[in-house]
Amino acid sequence: MPDAIRLPPQPDHCELCARAAPLTRHHLIPKALHDKPYVQKRYAKHERIAATLWVCRACHNQIHRLFSEKELALTYNSREALLGDERLRTFVEWLATKPAGFMPRH
Repeated sequence: MPDAIRLPPQPDHCELCARAAPLTRHHLIPKALHDKPYVQKRYAKHERIAATLWVCRACHNQIHRLFSEKELALTYNSREALLGDERLRTFVEWLATKPAGFMPRH
């Protein structure tokens, strides 16, 4: 039987804004694309499944507002790449100053 793929443990704070808020798992390579040949060619099954970030709902919503699933899989597939986008980085820096329960209106 193959080894189970271990997912990163859930931290206490959002991995983007660092707020202590309820967290959701963001798949850096969107699950909807895991069976696409261009994704399978680039990433091993373990990478597709285990590449995740724990983020608060506000950061998670903003990620999906800014990027298509294909952009996420091909370009914004790491914490560093996500924060390399000025639009997301500016949002995260702003959100980091807000209390844990704060949810921006969009």
